[in-house]
Amino acid sequence: MAEKISDETPNPEKINDESPNPLAPSNDEESITAHSKDQTRKKQMKCLLYIILFTVFQTGIILLFVLIFMRMTNPKFRVRSGSFIDTFNVGTEASPSFDLRMNTQFMVKNTNFGHFKYKDGTVTFAYKGIPVGNAMIEKGRVGARSTKKVDVVVKLTSNGLSLNTRDNELGSDISSGVLPLTSSVKLKGKIHLMEVIKMKKYAQMNCSMEIDINSRTLGNIMCK
Repeated sequence: MAEKISDETPNPEKINDESPNPLAPSNDEESITAHSKDQTRKKQMKCLLYIILFTVFQTGIILLFVLIFMRMTNPKFRVRSGSFIDTFNVGTEASPSFDLRMNTQFMVKNTNFGHFKYKDGTVTFAYKGIPVGNAMIEKGRVGARSTKKVDVVVKLTSNGLSLNTRDNELGSDISSGVLPLTSSVKLKGKIHLMEVIKMKKYAQMNCSMEIDINSRTLGNIMCK
């Protein structure tokens, strides 16, 4: 007996449904891959942004230090005021001389962004270019962008003047009631920036002033 042959043909749609292609990626896998790439790209952008910001910050700090370093100036040292205490002896035009004790206040002004450390120094007071007294300034420290006041008692005497200077110039000044004086000093030191940068600087003073004999006051102080 002959076998009956079926005339049914296979349904392609049914075959596809029953046997999917294992090589084709699913939608979930594509979504995960796209998300991973997006996250990687965001991380790379963040890293690049951090590098740019750090570079800009570092450049700004370097420029700031350079500007501060290049703009360092010498501190200023000045005679601020003076008052006479127990001794105030002034001769006459015929017998010119003087012996004075002056309580002098000096000022050290530092305009830099680092503090200023200075060494010991000696302020010389002179009459007509001849020394008549000294003020010892002890070493010290002035803060950044600040001013320090220093009080020192100075003895001023005409003992070192020549007879010619006394007779011709001192006698005339005593007669006028005004004794002109000058003072000078150069305080050596260093500007310190965060204890890392140290630059040698000095505070120099050249002042002129007048002692009013009648009122026993120091005035007309001019410094440069």
